[in-house]
Amino acid sequence: MARDVPEGENLSRTRLGKLIEQGAVKVNGAVLRDPRAKVVMDDHVEIEVEEAQESHILPEAIPLDVVFEDQDLIMINKPAGMVVHPAPGSPSGTLVNALLAHCGDDLSGVGGMKRPGIVHRIDKETSGLLVVAKTDAAHHGLAAQFEKHTVERYYQALVYGVPDANDPRLRGVKGASFEAGNILKLTTGLARHKTDRQRQAVLFNAGRHAVTRARTVARFGTPPVLALMECWLETGRTHQIRVHMTHAGHGLIGDPTYGGKRKLPKSAFLEPVQEQIRAFPRQALHAAILGFEHPVTGETLRFEAALPTDMQTLLDALSGRAT
Repeated sequence: MARDVPEGENLSRTRLGKLIEQGAVKVNGAVLRDPRAKVVMDDHVEIEVEEAQESHILPEAIPLDVVFEDQDLIMINKPAGMVVHPAPGSPSGTLVNALLAHCGDDLSGVGGMKRPGIVHRIDKETSGLLVVAKTDAAHHGLAAQFEKHTVERYYQALVYGVPDANDPRLRGVKGASFEAGNILKLTTGLARHKTDRQRQAVLFNAGRHAVTRARTVARFGTPPVLALMECWLETGRTHQIRVHMTHAGHGLIGDPTYGGKRKLPKSAFLEPVQEQIRAFPRQALHAAILGFEHPVTGETLRFEAALPTDMQTLLDALSGRAT
């Protein structure tokens, strides 16, 4: 039945199913009870959609770095350390709490609730760009673009080692291949780890299809033992870049879950720089570019966020520009 809802109403299958459960849908005057029911030509369908309800999540006046905002969506440059959505371990202080306070009455409702529409997430300790819907129409349109993998998403990551097409070890890694321009392509399945529920695991006959591409932007050390990578996503799975780069043997600096800490040759960097590398407190990953089509106006939007201070400071030290 969802296919017959006028496009401008932006009612998803999930939303429509809930309205049917609530008895808010009538066909030819009779309340519809079966969400799988089909309608035929000339059927008269009534859908009663109530005003959006207030969210149970409390607004909190937390400063936000707003990159762009209009009546339909808001683009945030999220700092490392901020959780996107409340969860049992993080009931407050999240991006959603902050957005509820920032947007106030501008939220017209997503899924029947006055709440921001989260269509994608970045990890707590990952910094960078994240787009959020303020209306059902924007949420519906953005979700469709993420599902079709048409959203442009580029990340910057500092990793151990230097991926190279001439590395025989890397060419032997299952799921790894190279494209023109020394672009590393990683293609695997990803699923929750069987014994550690906080981790994702690489699979090849199961899990969700995941594709990451990465190219080396800069090399650091004497000899080169670290690299700044530009990574972009064809799919967007939990921890995708972190687990894929670790699978390739190039875990992220500071990643407590996948990257760990590696002992570098003493000749690679002076000891103060070695200490900065060891002490980096989070995965060195930043969502730098986000581009998509505006879900309501159709305008092409593309945003960039500079490296945060902690990653830039480390990058300067690695480059010998520290003062």
